Amino acid sequence: MKNEELHHLVYEALETELGGVKVYEVALRCVVNDELKKEWEEYLEQTQRHVEVVRTLCNELSLDPDKETPGRKIVRYKGKALVHAMEMALEAGDPKAAEIVAAECVVDAETKDHKNWELLGEAAKKAKSSSISAALKKAHDEVEDEEDEHLYHTTGWARELSIQALGLPAVLPPPEEEKDVKTAIGAARAKQNRSEML
Repeated sequence: MKNEELHHLVYEALETELGGVKVYEVALRCVVNDELKKEWEEYLEQTQRHVEVVRTLCNELSLDPDKETPGRKIVRYKGKALVHAMEMALEAGDPKAAEIVAAECVVDAETKDHKNWELLGEAAKKAKSSSISAALKKAHDEVEDEEDEHLYHTTGWARELSIQALGLPAVLPPPEEEKDVKTAIGAARAKQNRSEML
């Protein structure tokens, strides 16, 4: 495994979590559905804790958590674009449309976040140093299940809110939430079974 690439990944993971805090803060200004609001409030708290988990990981890997890298700049730019998109939706004055935009933005942010943690989990298995492996595994184990939930549950919310906006029967809260999905297979099954929940 290439240590330099691992370091870049850790820096991007930190920037993704920092951006995720901002995404959730603005998404909460867009939310209309009370159940979704409660869920995103929980996800915001978890994401704030994830920032600290990655900062701790940086320290354990002797990385400067404030170091600027090209990857961090790109991640930050993408996060700012998501925040801007939600602010534009709020300004347009249609609360339900803004809520859908927010759900889509959260899905975009969580997709990158989920990938980061998946890669950190793979790196934990392959690290040559036992101390690096242990640090990566500890951080991964602390965060991974929450990241799965953030991605799969919000994907369900985005889909069902969009279906509802079309005037079609929607399952709210979405099946992913009702079945407490934490895997891609579980998300696919929940989506497949949604018609039974209508």
